[in-house]
Amino acid sequence: MNKYVAEGFGTFVLVLVGCGAAVIAGDALGLLGVALAFGLAVMTMVYTIGNISGCHINPAITFAMMLRGDMSLKEALCYMGSQVIGALIAAAVLAQLAANPGILAANTIGVGYDQVAVLLGEVLFTALFILVIFWATAKKGAGDLAGVVIGLALTMSIMVMGPISNASFNPARSIGPAALAGGDAMAQLWMFILAPMVWAALAVIVWRHVLCQK
Repeated sequence: MNKYVAEGFGTFVLVLVGCGAAVIAGDALGLLGVALAFGLAVMTMVYTIGNISGCHINPAITFAMMLRGDMSLKEALCYMGSQVIGALIAAAVLAQLAANPGILAANTIGVGYDQVAVLLGEVLFTALFILVIFWATAKKGAGDLAGVVIGLALTMSIMVMGPISNASFNPARSIGPAALAGGDAMAQLWMFILAPMVWAALAVIVWRHVLCQK
């Protein structure tokens, strides 16, 4: 039970801090500041709950770990449920904290972009992010610096995808704000669930059959 609570808490922190930075201080922080807020939230949670649950705080990561054989389907579903609950609670809290919550930094298609750009970007950067996690946490990986590497990987990904889609790579992070924002955020939510979840498998395939890692 502790690991499920940890996953819910970690996802709560990720959404509250990352989306909170965008909603409350986005004008002051800019894209780099918001990207760093997400990255720092992930890094902090890796060192806080990593020894309890592995700090997935993202259904796409959990899906990839299940496909890789690191966990059972039942355990993965419990992880995912905890992550979504944590994201929903964070979005609800943020809606009360923010003076002008707007769409709560929900993921939507950016101005000047289309579904193709969003889906392609979410696919590529989700796969990249998960491969970084696999490498950083491998036996000969980053060791104690794994949290730093993973946090920076998310930061650099958001710096590219922020203008295109508000950068998801994480279905729970997308579901929380969209559920409260409604409108376009809910209408477009399928992209931010489908792309990361389906294409997390790409990272596993590359890991096993291209990089020859088990």
